[in-house]
Amino acid sequence: MQHLSLIDELESAVRAGSPERRVSTLRRITDLFLHDADRLSDEQIQVFDDVLCLLVEKIEKAALAELGTRLAPVDMAPMRLIRRLARDQEIAVAAPVLKDSKRLGTADLLEIAQTSGQDHLLAISERAILDSKVTDVLVVRGDHRVVSSLARNAGAHFSEIGFNRLVKRAEGNDELCELVVLRNDLPRSLLQELLKRATDAVLARILALALPERRDEIEVVIHEVGKKISNIAEKDYSDAERAVAALAALGELDESALVRFVQERRSEETTVALARLSSTPIKLVAQLINGHRNDALLLPCKVAGLRWATVEFILRNRLYGHGAIESIIEIAQRDYANLTPTTAQRALRFMSVRDTARLASTDRRS
Repeated sequence: MQHLSLIDELESAVRAGSPERRVSTLRRITDLFLHDADRLSDEQIQVFDDVLCLLVEKIEKAALAELGTRLAPVDMAPMRLIRRLARDQEIAVAAPVLKDSKRLGTADLLEIAQTSGQDHLLAISERAILDSKVTDVLVVRGDHRVVSSLARNAGAHFSEIGFNRLVKRAEGNDELCELVVLRNDLPRSLLQELLKRATDAVLARILALALPERRDEIEVVIHEVGKKISNIAEKDYSDAERAVAALAALGELDESALVRFVQERRSEETTVALARLSSTPIKLVAQLINGHRNDALLLPCKVAGLRWATVEFILRNRLYGHGAIESIIEIAQRDYANLTPTTAQRALRFMSVRDTARLASTDRRS
């Protein structure tokens, strides 16, 4: 009787029902499908598909977006409905199924990738697994957001042509270069090409972000292409020092100025500003920003009295593209709350004295 009443309700909702009644009917039928989805036959799923496709033709976008979100994770979701939602011009409707629905095949994704706008391409780029035929199209048609998303997606597979195009897109784009270099599946020849052209600042950042096993390979390739790792962190901070000193003279060197430097990806000014705010040598702050340990960077931040929101922003910028960023941030937040300014100051003083002693020892040996 329940099924018969639903059918009667469906007929009434489609013919003369109010928008609210149609949404209510849609939700009831979706609930019914989800309750039995893993036990339904292909024929029964087809019936639900026909009913839902009929209903969604006169449903508001917010309800369609809700429907897509509920059905996207379902392995046996109604096929025709999923394809309909994936092609909706409203990205809020299309995104959930484009990102997560396993019912969309390579042919579906190719068609949408070749004909849709950048928001739809971005949603596709975030799928857990992507065929190289699809990424070939996304690398060509996608904007910076799409290509960056692809580069950080470990489940995205690339053809030889696709990888070459990805490397081409990374030329002159430091942020994208970092993401591409950190991919474990990047062919060694292309890794050499990117590292050969990378600036010292980019190389330092790559080494700081890379996981240990990947870092070893990158260091080997850096040597192969003739770069000197020992010189990577040695920069000329004179221009940055003048800019930061000018801000300080105006009384404008504060936490907001530091955040602005990070936002604008002005790494030298960020380093100098944090050094001045924490009364720490510039070279030491540079080592902490570019080093392998995330907890060490908390020290000058604590001495400078930075709010956690600012510290998190600095860390996220430093860890951009890192696969375990959320867990690192969670640990750092706990450590930062427990760290006292006195302990941080003492640790920085020790590091500074240690580095001075090392330099003096090197000078004596030379």
